[in-house]
Formats: sequence, C-alpha cells, structure tokens
Amino acid sequence: MATITAEMVKNLRAATGAGMMDCKKALAESEGDMDKALDYLRKKGIATAQKRAGRETKNGVVMSYIHMDKIGVLLEVNCETDFVAKNDDFVEFARNVAMHICATNPLAVTEDDVPAAVVEKEREIYMGQVLEMGKPENIAGKIVDGKIAKFLKDNCLVNQPFVKNPDITVGDLLTETIGKTGENISIRRFSRFVLGEE
Repeated sequence: MATITAEMVKNLRAATGAGMMDCKKALAESEGDMDKALDYLRKKGIATAQKRAGRETKNGVVMSYIHMDKIGVLLEVNCETDFVAKNDDFVEFARNVAMHICATNPLAVTEDDVPAAVVEKEREIYMGQVLEMGKPENIAGKIVDGKIAKFLKDNCLVNQPFVKNPDITVGDLLTETIGKTGENISIRRFSRFVLGEE
C-alpha cells in the first residue's frame, strides 16, 4: 500500500478541484498513482452526473463572451439552485464554454439539437461524393453513416474537444463540473454573432 502524502492530495486537488477527502480516497484506491487517481475522480464525476441527470435545472446564468469586438457569444447554462449559479466553478465553466463556442462555432449543443434537414442535406452530399468515387451502394451507406457520425462529432458542442484542453470534450468538462458542484447542470442554448455576418 502506497503512502499518501498531504502534498499528493494537494496536487490532485489543484488538478481537479475535487474535495480533499475525495482526492485522498482516489489516491488510496489507485495506490498513489496520480493518473489512476485522476481517472477515478473522472469516473466518480460521471457517476454523479448520471445520478443527477433527472433533476430539474431552472436556475443558472446567461454568460456573454466577446472576442476582439468582432465575435460575441450568449450562452444559457442551467443548474438546480441559485447557490450553485453563483459558485465559482459553475461560473468558470459557463465562461469557458462561451469562449469555446466563440472559437469553434458549433452547430448545436447535442446531436438531438441538429435539425433533421441539416443532417439529410449532409447525407445527400456525402452519398454523392461516395458514389462518385465508384463505391457500391451497399458499402456507400456505411461510409456515409461514418461521415455523418464524424460530422455530428465535429459540430455538436458536447462532442468537441475542449479548446483549452483537447484531451477532454466539452461533455467531459460538463461532467467534471457536475461532480464538483454536486448538482445537475445543462447547457441549454447559445447564439454566436460575427460582426458583419447575416
């Protein structure tokens, strides 16, 4: 059994924002391995997020982010209580997501939010491309399905690699924030404005 030092707990806490006891338990479970402890805490955050998923989110913030007076984002992020809406972790999460939207221009929050007409148009374009390459129709359908899956991954906010840390997605960041705050959080909607665009 590895010896868990206060320094190890402090470092893990600084890296994750998790509570001291959670960090100590994660390090104990992973026998002092920092990477395994990080994974443990992330899994715990996912479990916490799944438990809280059914709870109503009627509080929250509307966050704005403006980049060089040329691109602006308005984002609504909801949580369960007004107390968490004022929590630093929650506010930082909302600010980071607004900045991410500014940088990446996602099409929608989740795959369910992408209009069916957009998906069908992309499917039509991809099918034309694949058939033009001379692929048989039975194989073409599978190739197009793969291209649609990639299109949705690239264009849905929660699936995108987070701009400040591409090792995690915005969805992972959401799960971590749910774990930190102990409340259900949802990214409800956003609008992105570019100076001079219609």
